[in-house]
Amino acid sequence: MKKFVPYEKMSKKEQHKINKEKRNVWEINPVTRKTENKKAYNRKKLRRDDKSQADYFLFSI
Repeated sequence: MKKFVPYEKMSKKEQHKINKEKRNVWEINPVTRKTENKKAYNRKKLRRDDKSQADYFLFSI
């Protein structure tokens, strides 16, 4: 069993380790794991209208 040492009397290294444990609540970053909003407009996604217009241009030549 470890002897109790007040926080103020601990070494800076030990204090840093305790502070780091308190800050690290999540094991993974929840921001990077967010799902995309299905209702929001996505510019990168190919729209169905664009595909049909591309076929129209090919046949009009």
